[in-house]
Amino acid sequence: MSWLPRKTVVIPIDFSDDSFAALDTALELVDNPQHLRIIHVLPILIPNDPGVIWEMVDDPGRADHAAEALRKQLAAQDIENIPIEIRFGEPGHQIAAFAEEQHAELIVVSSRGQSKLSRLLLGSVAEKVVRLAHCPVLVLKK
Repeated sequence: MSWLPRKTVVIPIDFSDDSFAALDTALELVDNPQHLRIIHVLPILIPNDPGVIWEMVDDPGRADHAAEALRKQLAAQDIENIPIEIRFGEPGHQIAAFAEEQHAELIVVSSRGQSKLSRLLLGSVAEKVVRLAHCPVLVLKK
């Protein structure tokens, strides 16, 4: 089995520099940027959040705003027409589920290098993706 090229590669983007570096790496692993699939996972709104109570914030608006921000960032890097998926929930589970739905051959995810205590208490999105993914996961560390 050859590592290159991949037909479908999923890249989780959280707007950090590390996640965009993972996108750069993923671009090297495919023949065509159309083979990439970007996912951004938003947290679920808390029902008693003032924005929700006053109906100033809703999920469709948040999703639209996130997708537009991603498109602008990608356009600034001269990357266009890559499918973008916005989901809500726990990032590790949503990323793994999206990759499986897309029949991805690889997930490229950045690791922020949390401290051991932080990772123990909060967990790591990259670790959850590795545990839950149906395909290989390339974890990029600083």
